[in-house]
Amino acid sequence: MIRHLIGITAVVATLALPAMAQAQGVPGGVEHGSREGERAAGPLGAVVGGVVGGVVGGVSGVLGIDQRPRFRSYVVEQRRPSYQYSGDAGVGVVLPESGVTYYDVPQEYGVHDYRYTVVNGRTVLVDPRTRRIVEVVE
Repeated sequence: MIRHLIGITAVVATLALPAMAQAQGVPGGVEHGSREGERAAGPLGAVVGGVVGGVVGGVSGVLGIDQRPRFRSYVVEQRRPSYQYSGDAGVGVVLPESGVTYYDVPQEYGVHDYRYTVVNGRTVLVDPRTRRIVEVVE
């Protein structure tokens, strides 16, 4: 039974990894990995694919590694005002309902589900439905 489980895990990881590298961040990686894993190996594959996808998505972030400096320059050129948040504005922080202005990410960066803002002088990507910071762009 253990060997069967290990075999399924290896197959799911091998099949799902290339597709998950395209996913956007941890949430996108988990969702995409779970979908691909379930397709390849059923419910167990969905669990394994979700975990692997989250890790891959977390490493690559919402913006691709090569896009971060260019996007950061874009934001600096836009001269957006910085919202002053009383705590550390890191990944997972939920921003307040009022006082924060969110901006669309240009299509050229391939980020469709998130907006950006500047918090404490740092550019952050935010899920507009939850106001949760999903990536700090540095």
